[in-house]
Amino acid sequence: MIIEIITPDRIIFSGTASLVQLPGIDGLFEILNNHAPLISVLKKGKVKIKNDKDQIEFFEIKGGVVEVLKNKILILAE
Repeated sequence: MIIEIITPDRIIFSGTASLVQLPGIDGLFEILNNHAPLISVLKKGKVKIKNDKDQIEFFEIKGGVVEVLKNKILILAE
């Protein structure tokens, strides 16, 4: 999957991932390859990204919105 994390100031992350875990307003949820289309509101927390080499990265966000469409994840974060 292709993932981008964008803030008003800059692009925090742009790359590929095999798993993304997000802090939704109702709790954590994960997105895997070929996920159904989705738009969701995010709360303050950590975004976990597992890349294709099984390395894990974390990014702290203050909230935002995520869109999942055709194996592309776009996170608009604060």
